[in-house]
Amino acid sequence: MEQPWIHKPKTDSLFILAPSFLVVAVAFLCQKQLSELEVHYSFYTWLFLIVFIDVAHVYATLFKTYFVPSEFQKRKKLLTVLPIICFAVGLVLFSFGSAIFWSVLAYIAVFHFIRQQYGFMRLYSRKEVKTKAKIWTDNLIIYTATGYPMLYWFLSPTRKFNWFVENEFFRFENVFLLKVLSGMYVSVVIFYSVRTAYIAVKQHYFNIPKNAIIIGTGLSWYIGIVYFNNDLIFTLLNVVSHGIPYMALIYLKEIDKKPKADLGFLFYLKEFKGFLLYAGILITIAFFEESLWDILVWKEQLSFRVSDLTYWQFLIVPLLTVPQFTHYLLDGFIWKSK
Repeated sequence: MEQPWIHKPKTDSLFILAPSFLVVAVAFLCQKQLSELEVHYSFYTWLFLIVFIDVAHVYATLFKTYFVPSEFQKRKKLLTVLPIICFAVGLVLFSFGSAIFWSVLAYIAVFHFIRQQYGFMRLYSRKEVKTKAKIWTDNLIIYTATGYPMLYWFLSPTRKFNWFVENEFFRFENVFLLKVLSGMYVSVVIFYSVRTAYIAVKQHYFNIPKNAIIIGTGLSWYIGIVYFNNDLIFTLLNVVSHGIPYMALIYLKEIDKKPKADLGFLFYLKEFKGFLLYAGILITIAFFEESLWDILVWKEQLSFRVSDLTYWQFLIVPLLTVPQFTHYLLDGFIWKSK
């Protein structure tokens, strides 16, 4: 059986599989440099991690939906109504207070991040013979790799990082429950490793990209949330291992592999250096959005300021959240098998 690459071995390895392993290596080997970056160069870490990757990856969805005429026509009602629903839900949530709003959005974001790793695992196991035991085992390991670190976050002493804002998650410190969950986590990892090794020897086949996704997911989530208790390391592992593979997936699968006739006005992205243009568009839109966030809400990075808009936050925050909220929900539809 051939390896189930999405695009090509080189591009998959470089842009989808490698980011998780790369940032884990950086977290261990460059702790001193990361500390200096966090203290002295916070603007650049914000620009690179939050704007260029985290926010930019949200807009990559446009290149599979709104910017592709055939895809937009196929899901016209969904793509028209969903942003309106997200805005309306945001208004309702914010009416209960900003704490409720950010808490709900944080839980939705966590679910989205977990499901992305599940989705990549499924893409890379699409050519395998599907049995109930295999599907159950794959689901068990990917949800354990992502679920245990989040449960550790909820049950452990205060962490020095947040998803969006402080106190966004319900927390209940419980040392005994943590020990039980840790034992279960180790047991699942050992079980999957032994089972995978046995099947690989028996069938003379080892699914490289699928297992690389599983290992990379386990490492980045455990190292970023459990092993280290550092804001920049968490952000680095969380953002890079999620955002770069997603942006790469959109380009490699939805642009580069599709014939020009199916891309509409996006056909020019298949030309030489099309990927750079694609990245440039994402970064430009992301910078515009994040600038609005900083000027109107956070007031942390940019020197430009406007008059006090506190009264209008109930409208500004839900409105600015629409692209992100829509991205979280839309991903549950656009990657379903046809």
